[in-house]
Amino acid sequence: MNLVLDSGALTALGRRDRQTAARIVALRQRGLWPPIVSTAVLVDSLTGNRVRDALANRTVGLSLVQALDEPLACRAAQLRGRARAGSAVDAIVVATAELLEALVITVNPVDLARLSRHANGVSLLPT
Repeated sequence: MNLVLDSGALTALGRRDRQTAARIVALRQRGLWPPIVSTAVLVDSLTGNRVRDALANRTVGLSLVQALDEPLACRAAQLRGRARAGSAVDAIVVATAELLEALVITVNPVDLARLSRHANGVSLLPT
């Protein structure tokens, strides 16, 4: 199984504390590491400021980056239209997870749950 991160999870998993380290170890043991991050999540998460982006960049360095292509963008738009919820980035996260039959770690379980009801094979794990 694969693991897809939303914007908040990208930053949260970059923290340098025991709880986060233990979570990453548990994800590795479950075969869910390295995570997958959509290029849209990078746009949403990063500012271009090295200091402000440090936590997110730490996680990006440990991740596989999934490019947004036209079919994936169209599927995200379809999910967003059906759910009538979530941001474009949230819809891209769910569409990416659907494509990869992945678990999503999210800080926004409400909107992603509404989107994932219209997707196949997507499970959510709140941070």
